[in-house]
Amino acid sequence: FMIVATALVVLRTLVVIWLASRFRRQPSKDFAEPVSVVMAAYNEGKVITGTLHSLLSTDYKGEIEVIVVDDGSRDETAAEVECIAEVDPRVRLLQQENHGKARALQRALFAVRHGIVVFVDADTHFQRNTLSLLLEPFADGSIGAVSGHAKVGNLRTFIARCQSLEYTCGFNLDRRAYTRWNCITVVPGAISAIRKDAIDQVGGLSLQTLAEDTDLTLSLHKHRQRIVYVPGAIGWTEAPESVRTLARQRFRWAYGTLQCLWKHRDMVFNWNYRALGWFSLPSVWFFQIVLVAVTPMVDLFLLASLPFGAWRAVMPFVITFLSMDVILATLACILEREPITRAWRILPMRLIYRPMLSYCIWKAILRAVKGAWVSWGKLERTASVPVRV
Repeated sequence: FMIVATALVVLRTLVVIWLASRFRRQPSKDFAEPVSVVMAAYNEGKVITGTLHSLLSTDYKGEIEVIVVDDGSRDETAAEVECIAEVDPRVRLLQQENHGKARALQRALFAVRHGIVVFVDADTHFQRNTLSLLLEPFADGSIGAVSGHAKVGNLRTFIARCQSLEYTCGFNLDRRAYTRWNCITVVPGAISAIRKDAIDQVGGLSLQTLAEDTDLTLSLHKHRQRIVYVPGAIGWTEAPESVRTLARQRFRWAYGTLQCLWKHRDMVFNWNYRALGWFSLPSVWFFQIVLVAVTPMVDLFLLASLPFGAWRAVMPFVITFLSMDVILATLACILEREPITRAWRILPMRLIYRPMLSYCIWKAILRAVKGAWVSWGKLERTASVPVRV
């Protein structure tokens, strides 16, 4: 297993480096069509005002409407939105009983008036030019969806800083690389834009999984939609700051990902989906599920074998794994113009951060085997992301 895993890690690293280095931003084009921004909110009173102000301060020249669906909040979320809606007619508030994020977004989609839909999380702050950059690619009629660049805005704790590096050298580097082969596996619900007719074509937002953004992205691929990534369209999001809240979030992500992988299993190793079926989806299965689940066990075996000298047989594989991690992290920092020294944080992350992710994966697998449903849950907001406009 270690030989095969190491070979696959090296191969994937080389492919991602090659693709990411060949990423080219599309030429700027004028685009000013009307757009609808949709947002689901549940107990987001601490953060939603900042999010709305960042959206409304955009330099986008086209007409925008912002639809906020309050999903049965028990705090001041609705009151905060109403205060803004009273002075800015671009904002509309819809209210419903608590039915979950997917149903709230579904309701927002029924209410939109324009042909491009921008998805934003209630804690995500846009920069002044984010919306303009996110929507530019739609000047090309062949593009059905655009992924923005989610970055962690609160860096007060070690856990949050680990997530920041994970976003940089994992999620965002992959999207940069996968754009060239049109095989992006998830257009993030925190910052993305999709044509409304493309959403309608796949039957709208599914309620069958917890990862509705991944589910929608794979459905768009099934209908041959072209999906691109815009690294300059930055949204600053609030990451969990404690192990407990992060574990809850990642368990939900892992469970939702497993649901989507199983639902769309017919796409894996299917020539009809080209790089998506033969590279990016198998990568999710192996590198985000299998490898994350077993790597801490390898680390434990290595530690247990130290007194017996058996570590010599395992150490070359461990060094190779760590080297690939550092190389990818360094490339990601260079591409995002961040200090290269950040890349070395990937080493302590392996010992401290990844075992927790492994626990979440195993918990999700066991829950999936039992067939038990998982609720969305709610992360406590701290409003620790500064507004950048």
